[in-house]
Amino acid sequence: MKQSLGKGLQSLIPKKQFKKHSPAENQIETIDWTKSKKESIFNIEIDKIKPNSCQPRREFPKEALKELADSIKEHGVLQPLIVSKIEKPTKRGRQVEYELVTGERRWRAAQIAKLPQVPVIIRDSSAKEKLEIALVENLQREDLNAMEEAAAFKQLQDEFNLRHIDIAQRVGKARVTVTNTLRLLVLPKEAQKAISAGRISEGHGRAILMAKPESQSALFRTIVRNNLSVRQAEEKARKLSLPKKPRTVGPRNPVFIKIEKDLGKALNNRVSIIKRGGKNYLNIEFTKQKELDKIIKHLLKF
Repeated sequence: MKQSLGKGLQSLIPKKQFKKHSPAENQIETIDWTKSKKESIFNIEIDKIKPNSCQPRREFPKEALKELADSIKEHGVLQPLIVSKIEKPTKRGRQVEYELVTGERRWRAAQIAKLPQVPVIIRDSSAKEKLEIALVENLQREDLNAMEEAAAFKQLQDEFNLRHIDIAQRVGKARVTVTNTLRLLVLPKEAQKAISAGRISEGHGRAILMAKPESQSALFRTIVRNNLSVRQAEEKARKLSLPKKPRTVGPRNPVFIKIEKDLGKALNNRVSIIKRGGKNYLNIEFTKQKELDKIIKHLLKF
């Protein structure tokens, strides 16, 4: 049965929205005129906030965070972070801290900018709702790397029982894009890490997937070692995928052919004489221990 979605995932469906770009680079406020509920904004000490344990994003490039921190120093945090409140009992009473639901980039950049407090909206969210909202926020951004996007799609698929077409409709992408992005998760781990780190592109990843599974790691290392373009990687993958040509064998010894036939008939098993290098090998096939015992018994008679 298909699980119903919370309000977070439904927000992926295009509504009447207007994006207001702030004068500070990388800070964008999304105004949704369908919202009627007013939420209060509080200034919370930054050291009382901890990261979202359900955050699908794993990579936070230092240079981008530094640029955002410079923007925050000049303009402040223009869009409030969303947090959930956590109360823990202590000997002195109750200790209050907050867990991020969305806005980890802004929180990290505010730490770099050495802000003592940040504006937040406090919401009560279950672990699943936190995951849902974090996935939505990250998929709505354009700076996710391909592996982060694939991981987010996988979580939408697993946590909410969504098909590829369902995910595509909710994030405004083609179904084939979702499918191809999810396929990156079957790449060798070293290739996945290289895509995350920006050492190779998503296109290189798709080229690697064109090769047979047993050839993919070798192809990845060839791409990195020789700095291949995506087109060169695709050509290399096509060559690796071609069936190997059978080795040409010269005319067989007619004496060997007769021995194979006569001995196979006597043993009631397939017999072949194989030439490797400068040596010949007699090969007798069997499948069960009984067959082997019968072959040995027959041969020991001579």
